Amino acid sequence: MTGRRAARASLAGGLLFALLATGCGVRPSDVITGRSATSGPAVGVGLYLLSHGQLALVIRETKGITASPEQTLGMLAAGPDDSERSQGLVSEVPVGLVPATPVTATADGPGVTVTMTGAVLPLSAAAADQIICTVATAVTLTGQVDSFAPVTIAGPDGVRAPRSCPIK
Repeated sequence: MTGRRAARASLAGGLLFALLATGCGVRPSDVITGRSATSGPAVGVGLYLLSHGQLALVIRETKGITASPEQTLGMLAAGPDDSERSQGLVSEVPVGLVPATPVTATADGPGVTVTMTGAVLPLSAAAADQIICTVATAVTLTGQVDSFAPVTIAGPDGVRAPRSCPIK
């Protein structure tokens, strides 16, 4: 009888475990509905912020106004807004580092040059990539160049080598 009792106890224990596991506290609910999905292209400008050290494209609404590459870089230099910060997005671009002149397509090749108001040589690689990707996206929307064109960042302290946005 000891074997039968052990088998019954084991079976009862298994059933009890199964009952407890299925009643883990999650209650069924009705279908939760929300607004309909957005369709069509996003309206706004593309800024590249950082999420856990990685570039992340953020579409910032511009209320139907087409922003120039210079205005777009101004938004990047202002840093993440409250909503973006609450999502953990940050920027390494120094506040106020904006274009000193209009962003121009390079005359001697398929690239873009942006001359900034402040020092560009001490920028971190992430900050430079934020500027490069944001400029590349902005000038593509204006039709100046294609999105893979290299971007040269210049400042009063020198010029950074041309580089394409690392995100394709």
